[in-house]
Amino acid sequence: MIYSATFSKPTKEAAGILGGEYIRVKIKLTSSSKKDEKPYFAEFYTKTQVFHKKFTQEEVENFIDEHAGKTFKSAVERTENQEITILANKKGKITRLVKEIKNQAENSKISERGVSPAKIQIGSVPSPKNLPEMQNQPFRTKNYLLKEGIPVPFLVRLGVMTAEGKVISSKYDKFRQINRFLEYIDDILPEVTSKISGRPVKIVDFGSGKSYLTFAVQYFLTEIKKIPCLLTGLDLKKDVIDYCNALASELNLQNISFKIGNIADYGQKDSPDIVITLHACDTATDFALDYAVKNGVTAILSVPCCQHEINAQLDQKTADSAFAPLLKYGLIKERFAALATDAIRAELLEAAGYKVQILEFIDMSHTPKNLLIRAVKKSSGEKSTAQKEADKLTSALKIGQTLKKLLE
Repeated sequence: MIYSATFSKPTKEAAGILGGEYIRVKIKLTSSSKKDEKPYFAEFYTKTQVFHKKFTQEEVENFIDEHAGKTFKSAVERTENQEITILANKKGKITRLVKEIKNQAENSKISERGVSPAKIQIGSVPSPKNLPEMQNQPFRTKNYLLKEGIPVPFLVRLGVMTAEGKVISSKYDKFRQINRFLEYIDDILPEVTSKISGRPVKIVDFGSGKSYLTFAVQYFLTEIKKIPCLLTGLDLKKDVIDYCNALASELNLQNISFKIGNIADYGQKDSPDIVITLHACDTATDFALDYAVKNGVTAILSVPCCQHEINAQLDQKTADSAFAPLLKYGLIKERFAALATDAIRAELLEAAGYKVQILEFIDMSHTPKNLLIRAVKKSSGEKSTAQKEADKLTSALKIGQTLKKLLE
């Protein structure tokens, strides 16, 4: 089975063949369910944008046959046992290099203990005798909140774990991402629960998608922390919501539900304690943050995505300013606009009475955004200059920003 394929170095004819100025394409298997007709997630990168598409296995195989070494001069295909590199030189000659891969899962575990697999003979168990340079350094496994070896029902159902609790080698990135997010939740739980008496913690996940992290939070709070909770996932796609509700029913989870809805129109009699928004595109993140602030939500965890709003406003007026070098190149301009967007959001949250942190989320090949905004409502009403800082930045850039407008 193909686990992933990456294409780079497009030929001059690539844009005409593919219908876009794509400089890189990444395809990855994201679902092992036989019911998923299109289990592959593809990202088509231009210099300034990323376009997404889903593929069947047959479509992936055809894409590799048609474009590896032809439309793209470099391609790397990974299967369970092989890494296949396909290269084309200037004359169009195609070279195919095959590297056998063995014991991927074992090597992944060894890597987490701080030992390079390259230093260990495949199939052997590292020991002080095998590795004299490490005789005084005991091996340590990562102390994940969801531990490998203990089956977690939703992870088994979603194809991240086997029924015995072993993490599938191709899903280690997802497993690490889930645990990292739970660490961020765990850190703020004392501040959230201290403001709650005699009722469950209420959490809303805006743009929940397939809800790996929503199910993870439910399991972590219910089964590990033993904290009563009620979770609601909100998404615009009916098929996704139906899938998540069916999974919740299959797992017999009574405290989690999913609804079709728009963040801007979402309403609830009792405000949630925690708002989660992961990869809500462009200004959808702003509407979620605005909802959280205006409803006095205790904690916010947001991974912004596709920050196009400011990028589109950085015109010639801005280019004539001191920011000109940051706008000269499309890729730098895009990143600068994204960072400026999230810096403004952080300042506005601080001005609204939140303690704000910008944290690094795990960067995955199919999750290119790796910045997380975590905000916890402060109990004291101390004064902040954050609003002035946000005003100064938007004024200097000569731009408007949705969260700023909503909060005004």
